[in-house]
Amino acid sequence: MELPRVGRTSNARERLLEAMRELIWTGSYGSTSVDQICLRAGVKKGSFYHFFESKSALALAAIDFGWSEYRVKLDALINSEMSPLERLLAGFRDQRIQQRTMQERHGRVLGCPIHSLGCEVATTDPVLCDRLQKILTEILHYYETTIREGQEEGLIVRGDAAQLARLVLAFAQGLLLRARITNDLSALDDLEAGAILLLSPENSSSAHFHDSSLATAAC
Repeated sequence: MELPRVGRTSNARERLLEAMRELIWTGSYGSTSVDQICLRAGVKKGSFYHFFESKSALALAAIDFGWSEYRVKLDALINSEMSPLERLLAGFRDQRIQQRTMQERHGRVLGCPIHSLGCEVATTDPVLCDRLQKILTEILHYYETTIREGQEEGLIVRGDAAQLARLVLAFAQGLLLRARITNDLSALDDLEAGAILLLSPENSSSAHFHDSSLATAAC
């Protein structure tokens, strides 16, 4: 989910949401203070507590704000006239472009905000973690729906569509995490090729996944 630059023309609440998203993506949730958020948003601390009772409450709102924007992209892809497999590949291409844009803006590869934040708060903030898991479930639904449609058209390998969706998401997020850790976008060069290996019916290498009980642990 791309984070827009904080704009001075938006109202205080929107600026706080944008500042929170950017700070926790470029830094970390734990190291981000209310003072830093207010400074980045250009608002007074009193305004912060007028809109949000805590940093956690702001983070939840910021997550939902970012997800609502990203969901527009997913809806546009799933309703496009591209083939199901091409929709998934187009989504990966868009992710790479987004990562390049954010790298140029912030000086390093940022990876996926959902997984980066999720890894950080998994054992410290169950409310935030639960919301992130629900978003991942929604993303998986998009993948599964697209994969199932592709299977019906004979364009995607047969098998458990939900399981394939988990595999593809786990693969993509693993590469995004690696890109963030190594600060190297070349880790994303395998996104499209890997998805094709997993999903194309022409690749026999994908056939062993959909019957493997081990694959259920992919995500």
